[in-house]
Amino acid sequence: MRSLVLCKAAGRRAFAATALVVLAAGAPALAQSSYPSRPIVMIVPQAAGGTNDIVGRVVSQKLGEVMGASVVVENRPGAGGNIGTQAAAKAGKDGHTLLMTISSSQAINPALYKNAGFDPVKDFKPVSLIGAVPNVLLVHPSFPAKSIPELLALAKAKPGQYQYASAGNGTLNHLLGEMLNSMAGINLQHVPYKGVAPALNDVLGGQLPMLFASLPSSLSHIKAGKLRALAVSGAARSPVLPDVPTLAETVPGYNGTLWIGLFAPAGVPQDVFGKLQDGMNKALAARDLRDKLEQQGVELAGPPDKPVTPEQFAAVLNDDIAKWARIVKTSGASVD
Repeated sequence: MRSLVLCKAAGRRAFAATALVVLAAGAPALAQSSYPSRPIVMIVPQAAGGTNDIVGRVVSQKLGEVMGASVVVENRPGAGGNIGTQAAAKAGKDGHTLLMTISSSQAINPALYKNAGFDPVKDFKPVSLIGAVPNVLLVHPSFPAKSIPELLALAKAKPGQYQYASAGNGTLNHLLGEMLNSMAGINLQHVPYKGVAPALNDVLGGQLPMLFASLPSSLSHIKAGKLRALAVSGAARSPVLPDVPTLAETVPGYNGTLWIGLFAPAGVPQDVFGKLQDGMNKALAARDLRDKLEQQGVELAGPPDKPVTPEQFAAVLNDDIAKWARIVKTSGASVD
């Protein structure tokens, strides 16, 4: 009788031990399957109201709907985007902190800054390329050139006389001007400002004749006739401005678009990354989100049923890092 009781007790202990092993083995899967388990923070390393912020807020709302979670945009501007990018790189690797950024921060800053404080390839894993935003070469309505050929003719006739504004030394709209100088053989003089808003205001006021500005930030001024769009910087015309030619139509090979994409810190578990990628694919396939982005002048990266893969996005990033490193070196731009 006593041996029977001991056998039963031993059996219960064995069952309990087996149950604990099963539960322990299932714990990681349970934890992983619960992602997201708290609000997702989407760091935007630019100030509120800019192109990246506008896109980030629209995308975060749809991503939250798709994933059944709260996705909160957190602006961390400063140092050309480096401050927010550094914060995202150092964040937890559980998928609850992400980086919504633009090519000027992720692909140009590593060449522009002596110490950007992050590695755009090693510190991040590309999740989703959302789309591209062309810049527009804008002139004040009083400027005599009404086309790129006319602008180039003026610039060649009077080298160094004409100026263009930018948001600052080494910014994308500075380097777009330097690329035009190099490829077209002209010498437009660069005038840096502390941000795109004061640069845009001075061109609107006629203090300077021209600048490059992103389409979302300048579209209202173009439609109101306060600025004249000579050309867009992308490889193809913008559906929002179908009558405005590309610079490449006059300067073959010219292409300088601003892409916007979502990154996760390197080291995020693969199952979490897969859920995040799937959520972004579903969000970017939604007609209402696509409409909102296209109305802002965003040229979406892929059709709803064939989004850009993380591997393809990584290739875009690597190509841009090399391209802008060459342009930064040629321009001599540098920021301590």
